[in-house]
Amino acid sequence: MTRSGERLEVSLPTKCNLCPRACGANRAAGQRGVCGAADELRVARAALHFWEEPVISVGAGSGAVFFSNCPLHCVYCQNSDIAQGMHGIDISIDRLSDIFLELQKKGAANINLVTACHYAPQVKVALRDARTRGLVVPAVYNTSGYETTEAIDGLKDYVGVYLTDFKYWKDGPAHIGETDVSSGSDAARLYSHAPDYFDVATAALDHMVQQTGDPVYDKFCGERRLIRGVVVRHLILPGRVRESQYIMKFLWERYHTHVLYSVMNQYTPMKQFKTTPELSRTVSDEEYNTLLDYMDNLGIEDYFWQQGGTASESFIPSFDCTGVLPDKN
Repeated sequence: MTRSGERLEVSLPTKCNLCPRACGANRAAGQRGVCGAADELRVARAALHFWEEPVISVGAGSGAVFFSNCPLHCVYCQNSDIAQGMHGIDISIDRLSDIFLELQKKGAANINLVTACHYAPQVKVALRDARTRGLVVPAVYNTSGYETTEAIDGLKDYVGVYLTDFKYWKDGPAHIGETDVSSGSDAARLYSHAPDYFDVATAALDHMVQQTGDPVYDKFCGERRLIRGVVVRHLILPGRVRESQYIMKFLWERYHTHVLYSVMNQYTPMKQFKTTPELSRTVSDEEYNTLLDYMDNLGIEDYFWQQGGTASESFIPSFDCTGVLPDKN
């Protein structure tokens, strides 16, 4: 189905509060926010992606659209080149709508919106247009979890699945290593300059769960596909097993089986960290197994986990703008 009429447009904020940073940038006038985005729409890759959870990467794979720039800027980011806006091409909303349909035509199980928070106005217009032209696969909102409740509520009519991180324990005094962090942790401040992360992510997750309800599946290419619901991801960081245990206990007691859990050991140090040297190594098998055993003891019977060898740069896709520009053939 082809588009007719005028070019798709959207009003960008003159005092941006799309993310919890609420930096107030005049995006409409081209001022760059904390996320790095101005009035453009920048995408670094749009392709079938096979490395999400099995209920997401179904059949031919997830139709992943990797957006450039990011509000959170974690110091250990594995996708730092696009998070800092160094990779990507500026495209129109019309082109983004076309990309969604092209991914569906390639057999994508869903449209996977990777770090789209700061482009939410454009993404919603593109999704709405693509739906009118035949897009039927669900949209997956792939996020760091650092979202406002208003942003999540605004996605109600657009997103079926939330694939959200829950990175850090509560902010407060703590020490590196296996100490008691029940009163707080320094990770969110040290690694993401976001001491409010726990409270913000919890409020956002509450709204995601309320919006989608319990997980709902269908069959796609003979496999089980998640079409509605929330997958909560937690990436274990080196030396912080105790904090991960607190996080998983909190999530289980708060959400129980109303969400799906995914615990990842794929942390990959992309450089040597002088000020946070604990980040300069991968997570050990002992650390990861300790967390998995803890989850089993909590009574979490069904969750996603990763086998050894995931901490590798080979698991990071090439942000070479594949699929972003129209095919000339």
